[in-house]
Amino acid sequence: MNLTEMRAIVRRDLHDEDAENYRWTDDELDRHIAHAVKDLSTACPKELKAVLATTSGSREIDIAEIEGLVCVEAVEYPVDKAPKIYQRFSIWGDTVTLLDEIAPDGSNAAIYYGGLHTLDSNGSGIPVRLEELVVMGGAGYAAIEWAVYAINRANMGGNQTAVELESWGTARLNTFRRDLKRLGRQNRLRVQTLYQPSNNTMDKTTDFGA
Repeated sequence: MNLTEMRAIVRRDLHDEDAENYRWTDDELDRHIAHAVKDLSTACPKELKAVLATTSGSREIDIAEIEGLVCVEAVEYPVDKAPKIYQRFSIWGDTVTLLDEIAPDGSNAAIYYGGLHTLDSNGSGIPVRLEELVVMGGAGYAAIEWAVYAINRANMGGNQTAVELESWGTARLNTFRRDLKRLGRQNRLRVQTLYQPSNNTMDKTTDFGA
């Protein structure tokens, strides 16, 4: 599903399919969908791996070149060992510092990280099973935004229209956020079955509540 297809589904959920009289512009819906994609990326980021060169004698690895980084889950060094060797690490800014006894010699390290999901007019990097969740979040954000704007303003449907839309949007967002929390817990458990995660990860987060 690409962005155009997802936007059409969001419009259908919002009952906003009259092209001659759209309540939301394409740009507005795209912004709300992007908000939902970012929330998904924070709770359950895309699983990615980057191979970066180390500097001989230095325990620091520059990760500034990793685009769309949400969090670092593990650092493998040295690479291609069986079983794999994962290092304890800390993060400050765009620098990962290895904390174990092995000092890098200039060979490669593997950074296992969570990244942003992608969605544009060409396609999607979002798993199919999660696309409807993004639709739910995007529609919820759009409904809340319009309702807040419309309350206390004259509109053809009357003030009740805005109140009802706000209630509908709130219910959608509550379900969306509850599912994000569940996905986040499942993702953390899955990571722990693969390797011992760091206690100090870089996480550009949204707090979905306790």
